[in-house]
Amino acid sequence: MNKLDKKLRGPVIMSVTLVIIGIVVLIILNNQLLTDDVSVNNPMINEVESSNETLDLKTIIHNAEKSVVQIEGQNEQNTKTGSGFLYNGKGDIITNAHVIKDADVINVRTANGHIYPAAVVGTGEETDIAVVRVPQLADQSALTLEEDTKAETGDEVIALGSPHGFQNTVTLGIISGTERNFTVDGFNYENAYQISAQITEGNSGGPLINRATGHVIGVNAVGTSDGTIGFSIPSNEIYDQVTSWSNEAKNDQLDFKNTNDITRTESPEQLAEDAEYVADYFFESISIRDYVGAYTLLGSAMQSAESYPDFREGYIHYVDLHYSDFKSDVSEDNQVKITAEVTAEVKQQEEEGTEEKQITYTLTIDRENDQLKIMQISTDE
Repeated sequence: MNKLDKKLRGPVIMSVTLVIIGIVVLIILNNQLLTDDVSVNNPMINEVESSNETLDLKTIIHNAEKSVVQIEGQNEQNTKTGSGFLYNGKGDIITNAHVIKDADVINVRTANGHIYPAAVVGTGEETDIAVVRVPQLADQSALTLEEDTKAETGDEVIALGSPHGFQNTVTLGIISGTERNFTVDGFNYENAYQISAQITEGNSGGPLINRATGHVIGVNAVGTSDGTIGFSIPSNEIYDQVTSWSNEAKNDQLDFKNTNDITRTESPEQLAEDAEYVADYFFESISIRDYVGAYTLLGSAMQSAESYPDFREGYIHYVDLHYSDFKSDVSEDNQVKITAEVTAEVKQQEEEGTEEKQITYTLTIDRENDQLKIMQISTDE
């Protein structure tokens, strides 16, 4: 090796080393930049993710109430009142076996006050679960029954039912314990959920709903005498049994006991209460922008006179809506007129911003095909 080569070798090695170091540094910096881009806290992303974590509580309750019913099991000695909920498109309702045990006649009362006779599809001998069917409720709004999901302690839950006859009462709580085993009145409760939501007389058979998903994770069954602790049968424990009953049952083989003798003995007070429920449901639907739900409450004459798009257009500009207690007047022919003072925040069509309006609504409610419907709506601003 000549002297020139020796002189050049050092600078060449140094140059190559610097180039390699530079490349390594660039790679490290590039990876760091990519990592920073992914982990950067983007408020908009966080907002979207959190908004999808749980459903709106008001919406969950509003939708669930459509599917929850009150059940009466009658015989010559007494009447038992409980709750239940639609879970499929056949008109099948899940409830507790103790609600319909020894019943000669089973009546189902829907949220809009309609009463139907029901037939037993299946009932447990040791498990406190039963299914009854009302064909008239086929293809109606049903709740999703979880097949595999198992709740954990701390999960937020919603219990719906008819305690002491107050239909569609809502209580909130958490799963306060799991895998509770005990026996009550001959029924074995295994792996039951212990819940902090109150369960009292009339709640039996109502759905226990997961606050995060809006799906049914249990069937409310029993509670302590003071109502502070309740127990619910997990849906995954009974899913196979109730679906098997429903799949095997044929309407022509079911016994709809005393179907032709079911009569409505409704006092004016009860009729007013049922009509007020329809009115409340109407305004609640408008408030949460469930225009389809509100439109289905209208009688056939109103629906013929006004299409759904036109109906929706009349309320789509309502940004917010509040209404007062109802004033009800029942006529001799059992027609109910309900007056409500409504405060509506209305979006201006041609200008930015909103305007608050005070509107007096008068709803005329009557029966159509034996269901309570809104026959007329009048307003006075």
